[in-house]
Amino acid sequence: MTSFTMEKTTVTSTDGDLRAGIWVPDNSGPRPGIVLVDGSGESLYDDWGEWVDRYVGCGAVVMAHDKPGCGGSPGDWTTQSFEDRATDSLAALATLRAHPSVAGQPVGFLGVSQGGWISLLAAATDPSGPDFVITMSGPAVSPAAQEYYRIKTTLTAAGFAAVDVGEALAWITERTSRLRAGESPESVLAAQESYADRSWYAMTTEYLDSAEVLGFVARIQDFDPVPLLPRVQCPVFGAFGGADNLVQADESMQAYLQHLNWEFGNQHALAVFPGANHGLFTAAPDPAIPRTSQLAPGYLPMVAGFLDRIRERYTSSTLSG
Repeated sequence: MTSFTMEKTTVTSTDGDLRAGIWVPDNSGPRPGIVLVDGSGESLYDDWGEWVDRYVGCGAVVMAHDKPGCGGSPGDWTTQSFEDRATDSLAALATLRAHPSVAGQPVGFLGVSQGGWISLLAAATDPSGPDFVITMSGPAVSPAAQEYYRIKTTLTAAGFAAVDVGEALAWITERTSRLRAGESPESVLAAQESYADRSWYAMTTEYLDSAEVLGFVARIQDFDPVPLLPRVQCPVFGAFGGADNLVQADESMQAYLQHLNWEFGNQHALAVFPGANHGLFTAAPDPAIPRTSQLAPGYLPMVAGFLDRIRERYTSSTLSG
Protein backbone atom coordinates (compact mmCIF):
# COMPACT_ATOMS: atom_id res chain seq x y z
CA MET A 1 0.00 0.00 0.00
CA THR A 2 1.35 3.42 -0.98
CA SER A 3 1.51 5.90 1.89
CA PHE A 4 -0.04 9.30 1.35
CA THR A 5 -1.05 12.56 3.00
CA MET A 6 -4.61 13.89 2.83
CA GLU A 7 -5.19 17.63 2.57
CA LYS A 8 -8.61 19.16 3.10
CA THR A 9 -9.66 21.81 0.61
CA THR A 10 -12.79 23.17 -1.07
CA VAL A 11 -14.19 23.37 -4.59
CA THR A 12 -15.94 26.59 -5.54
CA SER A 13 -19.31 25.84 -7.13
CA THR A 14 -22.42 27.84 -7.96
CA ASP A 15 -23.87 26.51 -4.68
CA GLY A 16 -20.89 27.66 -2.63
CA ASP A 17 -17.73 25.95 -1.40
CA LEU A 18 -17.97 22.15 -1.47
CA ARG A 19 -15.86 20.12 0.95
CA ALA A 20 -13.03 18.31 -0.79
CA GLY A 21 -9.85 16.35 -0.15
CA ILE A 22 -6.61 15.77 -2.03
CA TRP A 23 -4.59 12.62 -1.36
CA VAL A 24 -0.91 13.07 -2.22
CA PRO A 25 1.47 10.08 -2.42
CA ASP A 26 4.46 10.39 -0.13
CA ASN A 27 6.90 9.43 -2.90
CA SER A 28 8.87 12.27 -4.42
CA GLY A 29 8.00 14.35 -7.46
CA PRO A 30 4.78 15.65 -9.01
CA ARG A 31 2.36 12.95 -10.16
CA PRO A 32 -0.63 12.81 -12.53
CA GLY A 33 -3.89 13.93 -10.92
CA ILE A 34 -7.25 12.17 -10.83
CA VAL A 35 -10.54 13.85 -9.93
CA LEU A 36 -13.00 11.18 -8.79
CA VAL A 37 -16.53 11.71 -10.16
CA ASP A 38 -19.08 9.65 -8.26
CA GLY A 39 -22.20 7.91 -9.51
CA SER A 40 -25.83 8.31 -8.51
CA GLY A 41 -27.11 9.27 -5.08
CA GLU A 42 -25.42 11.08 -2.24
CA SER A 43 -21.63 11.40 -2.24
CA LEU A 44 -19.11 12.52 0.39
CA TYR A 45 -15.53 13.36 -0.47
CA ASP A 46 -14.24 11.23 2.42
CA ASP A 47 -16.42 8.18 1.74
CA TRP A 48 -14.46 6.55 -1.11
CA GLY A 49 -12.94 3.94 1.19
CA GLU A 50 -10.19 1.81 -0.31
CA TRP A 51 -10.60 3.33 -3.77
CA VAL A 52 -8.35 6.21 -2.75
CA ASP A 53 -5.60 3.76 -1.72
CA ARG A 54 -6.00 1.85 -4.98
CA TYR A 55 -5.66 4.86 -7.23
CA VAL A 56 -2.87 6.43 -5.18
CA GLY A 57 -1.18 3.06 -5.65
CA CYS A 58 -1.49 3.57 -9.41
CA GLY A 59 0.81 6.57 -9.07
CA ALA A 60 -1.78 9.35 -8.94
CA VAL A 61 -2.67 12.29 -6.77
CA VAL A 62 -6.37 11.79 -6.04
CA MET A 63 -9.08 14.37 -5.39
CA ALA A 64 -12.77 14.02 -4.45
CA HIS A 65 -15.45 16.47 -3.38
CA ASP A 66 -18.92 16.40 -1.85
CA LYS A 67 -21.98 16.61 -4.01
CA PRO A 68 -24.03 19.71 -3.14
CA GLY A 69 -26.08 19.12 0.01
CA CYS A 70 -23.93 16.24 1.26
CA GLY A 71 -21.64 16.27 4.28
CA GLY A 72 -22.57 19.81 5.21
CA SER A 73 -21.71 21.23 1.81
CA PRO A 74 -24.21 23.80 0.47
CA GLY A 75 -26.80 23.15 -2.24
CA ASP A 76 -28.88 20.13 -3.21
CA TRP A 77 -27.70 17.56 -5.74
CA THR A 78 -31.30 16.50 -6.48
CA THR A 79 -31.93 19.90 -8.08
CA GLN A 80 -28.91 19.60 -10.37
CA SER A 81 -28.72 18.74 -14.04
CA PHE A 82 -25.88 16.74 -15.57
CA GLU A 83 -24.55 20.06 -16.87
CA ASP A 84 -24.42 21.34 -13.28
CA ARG A 85 -22.51 18.27 -12.20
CA ALA A 86 -20.08 18.69 -15.11
CA THR A 87 -19.49 22.30 -14.05
CA ASP A 88 -18.68 21.17 -10.50
CA SER A 89 -16.30 18.53 -11.86
CA LEU A 90 -14.47 21.08 -14.01
CA ALA A 91 -14.15 23.34 -10.96
CA ALA A 92 -12.61 20.43 -9.04
CA LEU A 93 -10.25 19.79 -11.94
CA ALA A 94 -9.09 23.42 -11.84
CA THR A 95 -8.54 23.18 -8.08
CA LEU A 96 -6.43 20.04 -8.42
CA ARG A 97 -4.46 21.41 -11.37
CA ALA A 98 -3.37 24.36 -9.22
CA HIS A 99 -1.97 22.03 -6.54
CA PRO A 100 1.85 21.75 -6.50
CA SER A 101 1.70 17.94 -6.29
CA VAL A 102 0.59 17.79 -9.95
CA ALA A 103 2.72 20.63 -11.32
CA GLY A 104 3.57 19.96 -14.96
CA GLN A 105 1.61 16.68 -14.95
CA PRO A 106 -1.62 15.63 -16.70
CA VAL A 107 -4.86 15.90 -14.72
CA GLY A 108 -8.13 14.20 -15.63
CA PHE A 109 -11.34 12.56 -14.50
CA LEU A 110 -12.15 9.09 -13.24
CA GLY A 111 -15.92 8.73 -13.46
CA VAL A 112 -17.72 5.82 -11.83
CA SER A 113 -21.07 4.66 -13.27
CA GLN A 114 -23.16 7.85 -13.64
CA GLY A 115 -19.89 9.70 -13.13
CA GLY A 116 -18.82 8.34 -16.51
CA TRP A 117 -21.56 10.37 -18.20
CA ILE A 118 -20.50 13.44 -16.21
CA SER A 119 -16.81 13.01 -17.05
CA LEU A 120 -17.50 12.71 -20.78
CA LEU A 121 -19.85 15.71 -20.67
CA ALA A 122 -17.27 17.82 -18.84
CA ALA A 123 -14.56 16.81 -21.32
CA ALA A 124 -16.79 17.62 -24.30
CA THR A 125 -17.90 20.91 -22.74
CA ASP A 126 -14.33 22.08 -22.12
CA PRO A 127 -11.91 20.30 -24.51
CA SER A 128 -9.00 22.21 -22.93
CA GLY A 129 -9.96 20.91 -19.47
CA PRO A 130 -9.08 17.28 -18.72
CA ASP A 131 -5.95 15.65 -20.13
CA PHE A 132 -7.65 12.23 -19.94
CA VAL A 133 -10.87 10.53 -18.92
CA ILE A 134 -11.24 7.14 -17.25
CA THR A 135 -14.74 5.70 -17.03
CA MET A 136 -15.43 2.74 -14.77
CA SER A 137 -18.73 1.05 -15.70
CA GLY A 138 -19.80 4.29 -17.40
CA PRO A 139 -22.68 3.55 -19.79
CA ALA A 140 -22.78 4.84 -23.35
CA VAL A 141 -26.58 4.71 -23.42
CA SER A 142 -29.19 7.08 -21.97
CA PRO A 143 -30.13 6.91 -18.26
CA ALA A 144 -33.62 5.75 -19.31
CA ALA A 145 -32.18 2.85 -21.33
CA GLN A 146 -29.74 1.97 -18.57
CA GLU A 147 -32.50 1.98 -15.95
CA TYR A 148 -34.69 -0.34 -18.04
CA TYR A 149 -31.76 -2.73 -18.45
CA ARG A 150 -30.94 -2.56 -14.73
CA ILE A 151 -34.45 -3.48 -13.67
CA LYS A 152 -34.77 -6.27 -16.23
CA THR A 153 -31.47 -7.96 -15.37
CA THR A 154 -31.75 -7.45 -11.61
CA LEU A 155 -35.25 -8.90 -11.34
CA THR A 156 -34.42 -11.77 -13.67
CA ALA A 157 -31.26 -12.63 -11.72
CA ALA A 158 -33.29 -12.55 -8.49
CA GLY A 159 -35.58 -15.23 -9.88
CA PHE A 160 -38.76 -13.21 -10.44
CA ALA A 161 -41.31 -14.78 -12.78
CA ALA A 162 -41.48 -13.44 -16.32
CA VAL A 163 -44.93 -11.98 -15.69
CA ASP A 164 -43.62 -9.99 -12.71
CA VAL A 165 -40.61 -8.75 -14.65
CA GLY A 166 -42.92 -7.71 -17.47
CA GLU A 167 -45.21 -5.78 -15.11
CA ALA A 168 -42.24 -4.01 -13.51
CA LEU A 169 -40.81 -3.04 -16.89
CA ALA A 170 -44.21 -1.80 -18.03
CA TRP A 171 -44.25 0.54 -15.03
CA ILE A 172 -40.68 1.72 -15.75
CA THR A 173 -41.70 2.52 -19.33
CA GLU A 174 -44.82 4.34 -18.13
CA ARG A 175 -42.89 6.27 -15.49
CA THR A 176 -40.33 7.39 -18.08
CA SER A 177 -43.10 8.53 -20.44
CA ARG A 178 -44.99 10.43 -17.75
CA LEU A 179 -41.89 12.24 -16.55
CA ARG A 180 -40.93 13.02 -20.15
CA ALA A 181 -44.38 14.50 -20.74
CA GLY A 182 -43.85 16.91 -17.85
CA GLU A 183 -46.09 15.31 -15.25
CA SER A 184 -45.18 16.38 -11.73
CA PRO A 185 -42.85 14.04 -9.80
CA GLU A 186 -45.39 14.03 -6.95
CA SER A 187 -48.09 12.67 -9.26
CA VAL A 188 -45.78 10.06 -10.73
CA LEU A 189 -44.70 9.02 -7.23
CA ALA A 190 -48.33 8.55 -6.21
CA ALA A 191 -48.92 6.34 -9.25
CA GLN A 192 -45.79 4.36 -8.43
CA GLU A 193 -46.93 3.79 -4.85
CA SER A 194 -50.11 2.16 -6.12
CA TYR A 195 -47.90 -0.85 -6.95
CA ALA A 196 -46.58 -1.13 -3.39
CA ASP A 197 -48.17 -4.55 -2.91
CA ARG A 198 -46.33 -6.07 -5.89
CA SER A 199 -43.49 -8.48 -5.20
CA TRP A 200 -41.18 -6.53 -7.50
CA TYR A 201 -41.93 -3.12 -5.99
CA ALA A 202 -39.11 -2.75 -3.44
CA MET A 203 -36.37 -3.84 -5.81
CA THR A 204 -37.71 -1.79 -8.71
CA THR A 205 -38.22 1.48 -6.85
CA GLU A 206 -35.17 1.38 -4.55
CA TYR A 207 -33.43 4.77 -4.57
CA LEU A 208 -36.27 6.19 -6.69
CA ASP A 209 -38.85 6.59 -3.95
CA SER A 210 -39.12 10.35 -3.48
CA ALA A 211 -40.44 13.25 -5.53
CA GLU A 212 -37.03 14.94 -5.28
CA VAL A 213 -35.19 12.02 -6.84
CA LEU A 214 -37.87 11.51 -9.49
CA GLY A 215 -37.50 15.19 -10.36
CA PHE A 216 -33.77 14.61 -10.82
CA VAL A 217 -34.53 11.58 -12.99
CA ALA A 218 -36.88 13.65 -15.15
CA ARG A 219 -34.04 16.08 -15.90
CA ILE A 220 -31.46 13.44 -16.81
CA GLN A 221 -33.32 10.45 -18.24
CA ASP A 222 -32.97 11.38 -21.93
CA PHE A 223 -29.33 12.43 -21.76
CA ASP A 224 -27.52 10.93 -24.77
CA PRO A 225 -23.78 10.38 -24.30
CA VAL A 226 -23.10 9.17 -27.86
CA PRO A 227 -22.86 12.65 -29.50
CA LEU A 228 -20.32 13.62 -26.82
CA LEU A 229 -17.83 10.89 -27.70
CA PRO A 230 -16.39 12.44 -30.90
CA ARG A 231 -16.12 15.79 -29.11
CA VAL A 232 -13.86 14.43 -26.36
CA GLN A 233 -10.39 15.65 -27.31
CA CYS A 234 -8.34 13.60 -24.87
CA PRO A 235 -7.46 9.94 -24.34
CA VAL A 236 -10.25 7.82 -22.84
CA PHE A 237 -9.96 4.54 -20.94
CA GLY A 238 -13.32 2.77 -20.67
CA ALA A 239 -13.45 -0.20 -18.27
CA PHE A 240 -16.48 -2.50 -18.05
CA GLY A 241 -17.48 -5.63 -16.18
CA GLY A 242 -18.54 -8.57 -18.32
CA ALA A 243 -21.02 -9.66 -15.61
CA ASP A 244 -22.37 -6.18 -14.89
CA ASN A 245 -26.15 -6.43 -14.48
CA LEU A 246 -26.55 -2.65 -14.19
CA VAL A 247 -24.84 -1.40 -17.37
CA GLN A 248 -24.88 -2.70 -20.95
CA ALA A 249 -21.15 -3.42 -21.29
CA ASP A 250 -21.22 -4.70 -24.89
CA GLU A 251 -23.44 -1.91 -26.19
CA SER A 252 -21.36 0.71 -24.41
CA MET A 253 -18.12 -0.74 -25.77
CA GLN A 254 -19.51 -0.65 -29.30
CA ALA A 255 -20.52 2.99 -28.89
CA TYR A 256 -17.03 3.89 -27.65
CA LEU A 257 -15.44 2.02 -30.55
CA GLN A 258 -17.69 3.60 -33.13
CA HIS A 259 -17.88 7.19 -31.90
CA LEU A 260 -14.66 8.10 -30.07
CA ASN A 261 -12.28 10.12 -32.20
CA TRP A 262 -9.58 7.61 -33.16
CA GLU A 263 -7.93 9.83 -35.76
CA PHE A 264 -6.03 12.52 -33.91
CA GLY A 265 -3.47 10.41 -32.10
CA ASN A 266 -5.17 9.81 -28.78
CA GLN A 267 -4.26 6.65 -26.97
CA HIS A 268 -7.69 5.33 -26.08
CA ALA A 269 -8.03 2.06 -24.18
CA LEU A 270 -11.10 -0.14 -23.76
CA ALA A 271 -11.50 -3.30 -21.70
CA VAL A 272 -14.25 -5.68 -20.64
CA PHE A 273 -13.24 -7.82 -17.66
CA PRO A 274 -14.91 -11.27 -17.77
CA GLY A 275 -16.86 -12.18 -14.65
CA ALA A 276 -16.58 -8.69 -13.16
CA ASN A 277 -19.60 -6.86 -11.79
CA HIS A 278 -20.53 -3.16 -11.79
CA GLY A 279 -17.76 -2.39 -9.31
CA LEU A 280 -15.31 -4.55 -11.33
CA PHE A 281 -15.19 -7.15 -8.57
CA THR A 282 -15.21 -10.82 -9.50
CA ALA A 283 -16.58 -12.20 -6.22
CA ALA A 284 -18.86 -11.27 -3.35
CA PRO A 285 -17.22 -9.61 -0.32
CA ASP A 286 -15.50 -12.05 2.01
CA PRO A 287 -14.18 -10.77 5.38
CA ALA A 288 -11.32 -13.25 5.14
CA ILE A 289 -10.10 -11.91 1.79
CA PRO A 290 -8.79 -8.41 1.05
CA ARG A 291 -11.39 -6.78 -1.17
CA THR A 292 -8.76 -5.35 -3.51
CA SER A 293 -7.61 -8.89 -4.34
CA GLN A 294 -11.14 -9.54 -5.66
CA LEU A 295 -10.93 -6.78 -8.23
CA ALA A 296 -10.81 -7.85 -11.86
CA PRO A 297 -7.24 -8.97 -12.56
CA GLY A 298 -5.50 -6.36 -14.62
CA TYR A 299 -7.77 -3.41 -13.89
CA LEU A 300 -5.48 -1.45 -11.56
CA PRO A 301 -2.33 -2.27 -13.62
CA MET A 302 -4.19 -1.01 -16.70
CA VAL A 303 -5.05 2.24 -14.91
CA ALA A 304 -1.40 2.65 -13.90
CA GLY A 305 -0.20 1.87 -17.43
CA PHE A 306 -2.72 4.26 -18.95
CA LEU A 307 -1.55 7.05 -16.64
CA ASP A 308 2.08 6.33 -17.54
CA ARG A 309 1.28 6.59 -21.26
CA ILE A 310 -0.67 9.82 -20.75
CA ARG A 311 2.17 11.23 -18.67
CA GLU A 312 4.71 10.38 -21.39
CA ARG A 313 2.48 11.81 -24.11
CA TYR A 314 1.75 14.94 -22.08
CA THR A 315 5.42 15.55 -21.26
CA SER A 316 6.45 15.07 -24.90
CA SER A 317 3.78 17.46 -26.21
CA THR A 318 4.65 20.04 -23.55
CA LEU A 319 8.36 19.94 -24.43
CA SER A 320 7.67 20.11 -28.19
CA GLY A 321 5.25 23.00 -27.67
